[in-house]
Amino acid sequence: MCDHSPACPEAQSPDCACAHVVVDHSEQGWCRLCNGVILFSDGGYLTPDGHASRLQRTA
Repeated sequence: MCDHSPACPEAQSPDCACAHVVVDHSEQGWCRLCNGVILFSDGGYLTPDGHASRLQRTA
């Protein structure tokens, strides 16, 4: 799915939210990343296989 160099993280990897934005709907509170992840402005995300999770924040 990703043609960036270096390749973006897979949707199942812990750093999946580091992928490039390909569709930006920040006015609606979400964007789609090149790995298929839907990232929400509240820190939640949805993977292409339907798994919902939240970003892990570090201090």
